[in-house]
Amino acid sequence: MSFKNLDAFKKRLDKRLTTKAHSNAKSAVTRSTMLVQNFAKSSIMAGGTGATVQKYDPSRTHTQSKPLSPPASDTGFLVSQITMDVDVKPNGTVVGQIISAAPYSKHLEFGTVNMTERPFMQPALMKNKRKIQAMFKKGILK
Repeated sequence: MSFKNLDAFKKRLDKRLTTKAHSNAKSAVTRSTMLVQNFAKSSIMAGGTGATVQKYDPSRTHTQSKPLSPPASDTGFLVSQITMDVDVKPNGTVVGQIISAAPYSKHLEFGTVNMTERPFMQPALMKNKRKIQAMFKKGILK
């Protein structure tokens, strides 16, 4: 097997793996974090599949979620509290976080002694795992 322009290939490869590594990593982490955040929000906004109940203050009907399904949006507060942050540490490590600041988020995600969990963050990550891996592979070869 022979390569044409081996020196040019080596230069491009070196640039991709060293020079552009940090910007490619930040880009991949940002896109991946956004993907999971949007999936989590969409799963909540899709609506419930359980019983429909009458709520008051404000007056409305609400279709609840079934246990082990993502929570169903009622007032939109939970969705409005899901944000993301991408941080580059001094050592070059890139960390992406999705934060749900609603005070009841952990109760929905993990359940309580009185309520079965209605996870929305972990399923969003797991359902996009392959897409995220592909983003990182593509980012390295960019």
